Amino acid sequence: MKRIARVALGVMAAGLFSGAALASVDDMVGKWKWQEFVVECAKGGEHGLSCKVASGPKNVGMEMIVSPIKEENGVFVGKVKHPANGQVYNTKMTQPDKDSWKLDGCTDDGACATGTFVRVK
Repeated sequence: MKRIARVALGVMAAGLFSGAALASVDDMVGKWKWQEFVVECAKGGEHGLSCKVASGPKNVGMEMIVSPIKEENGVFVGKVKHPANGQVYNTKMTQPDKDSWKLDGCTDDGACATGTFVRVK
């Protein structure tokens, strides 16, 4: 019984560590859809990652990344412009799975937003 518990604990720990290791800023490279917007992210740009509004009802061509994206306490943080309104949000980004990123953030004035960007295939 103790051996089974140790094996189960080992499998759970491996799953936790492998899940945390999967996400990196490089995983943001690609095309992502949120509501009516498509955002295209590529390596490079002023902050090492460039994400521009590729299509949508407005702000096409707008650069969304306005600070370096850094890993802090298991999440990524940085300043990101909202694709719909162009306001800058202090954003926390997590990757629930390889085909989505969840963004949560607030402006310095206290307006908050959340959304999940899904990979365009």
